[in-house]
Amino acid sequence: MICCRPSRRALLRWSAVVAGASLLPAVEASSARASDDVRPVNLELVTVTETTAVLTWYTGVPGTDDGLGRMRPAPSDAEVLYGTHPSRLTSVAHGPSGTPYHYVELTGLEPGRTYYYRARSRGRDAAPTWLAAGQAAGTPYGEVFAFTTPQPPPGSHLFSVALCNDLHLGETVAGLVGQLPWIKGIEQVPGHPPYPEVMAKALIADARARGAHCLLAAGDVSSEAAPADLASAKSILDTFGTLGDDYLIARGNHDRAHSGEPYGECGPGEHQGNDCFKDAFSTSGRTYFSHDLRGLRVIGLDTYDKPGDGGDSGGLSAEQQSWFEAELKKDPERPTLVFGHHPLFTENDPLAITGAHSLDAGQSLRILTAYNRTPGVFLHHAGHTHRNQRSVFPLAPRVVQQEVGAVKEYPGGFTLLRVHTGGYALNFYKTRGDEARAWSERSRQELSGQWPQLSLGNRPTDRNTVVNRDLSGLS
Repeated sequence: MICCRPSRRALLRWSAVVAGASLLPAVEASSARASDDVRPVNLELVTVTETTAVLTWYTGVPGTDDGLGRMRPAPSDAEVLYGTHPSRLTSVAHGPSGTPYHYVELTGLEPGRTYYYRARSRGRDAAPTWLAAGQAAGTPYGEVFAFTTPQPPPGSHLFSVALCNDLHLGETVAGLVGQLPWIKGIEQVPGHPPYPEVMAKALIADARARGAHCLLAAGDVSSEAAPADLASAKSILDTFGTLGDDYLIARGNHDRAHSGEPYGECGPGEHQGNDCFKDAFSTSGRTYFSHDLRGLRVIGLDTYDKPGDGGDSGGLSAEQQSWFEAELKKDPERPTLVFGHHPLFTENDPLAITGAHSLDAGQSLRILTAYNRTPGVFLHHAGHTHRNQRSVFPLAPRVVQQEVGAVKEYPGGFTLLRVHTGGYALNFYKTRGDEARAWSERSRQELSGQWPQLSLGNRPTDRNTVVNRDLSGLS
């Protein structure tokens, strides 16, 4: 879960989060007995588009513990009753039966309409994920939940792009935080494939199924840039298409150049050690680039273009910073998407005080100032925080910074950017393969079960948003 080694102050802040676990609503034993042998929980309204909605939840055996603090999984059915009036839920949708990891997609919805729903397994209503600072399942309305579909972006649909990050190929334990002894990491169930491979393969399958024409991976494709892990990442990503054309990769701090025997066969790093990431994924001899995607300028940044152990803030080299600003000046009106691993700044983040979750603050201010002089820039995609978070900063109010949840763990997915002639939509999707849903639900127990508080996205707009903007010059 946590990408780097936090400082002592950061560990204290995380300790406070974990200590607050006892403040969560407890499930009474009498309720557990009343629910017989299956209880549906962790209901989440993940995705809302103008015509669809995606709901997920989990069914377990009440009164049991799988060793991670959750109920043992119990396969069941999945049913969603919904309609446009809270007392008339006249439509029904089903998900696959015989699984504890439920995924139901509502289709054929009307734009701009409010819908009411209840999600059930074995006739019992699913209890929502509790978020201290938001709503995971929609707006409570009596015994049901409500959500409103947006209007679509104006104009015709041009193309779609999958935005993803933090695949961490080679990782074996998720959710470690520094050296805190009471924070237990989570491993894959014995006998199952390694979870980074499961989640990366599910990403490719779902990105294609959702109509993505291109895929952008914003860093940390590997655990520690070992050649075998980078090769595994590339072999999986190659099933989407061709590097440099169909998919583009930016470096994360885990992909930095390393020293030591495992890296000895790779080329020399710019700042330290041997750069196996550059050998695997650079198509131009550099780890930052500009790419034309049907008229859209896509700029990939290397946000760890510096020496270091990966545990500090990100940074661009002076050479990359100059190149980036010159690239923006070439055509300031051209529609432009920028992606890189570290966010410019992070809002509502317990680790923001350390600076380790973002770029160097001085560089971020310089970038935002450049964005304000470049009207064509409309989106900055970042990873690193492993969460869904939408931010707009006063220095560049036309630009949305979208942090996207990690591929490799809960919430486990990607954001689909749908580009229209008159604007764009951003929608987060959990990956839905059987193994992916199982691991995503297992890894939600990171940070003593509090990980959803920090990663799902507290506001609906952190996961789903529509922006009107003239993009008619794209093809």
